[in-house]
Amino acid sequence: MNQETVSIHTEYIQLDQLLKYANVLSTGGQVKVLLEENKITLNDVVVTEKRKKIYPNDVVIINQELTITVMKEV
Repeated sequence: MNQETVSIHTEYIQLDQLLKYANVLSTGGQVKVLLEENKITLNDVVVTEKRKKIYPNDVVIINQELTITVMKEV
């Protein structure tokens, strides 16, 4: 499984913004498809909201292939 760490300087980042920021997806429509197919989890819970708030230390897994850990930029 590929692993990536993304640093944010805000309190949180929305899931769709995170996936675009990490260059995982290029459009919001792609996020919708992954959500409909239950392919995205946040801290081991299936995510159904494209604007779900992701906070530092959260772990997002996409399609059991990519793990993104969000860290607070210092």
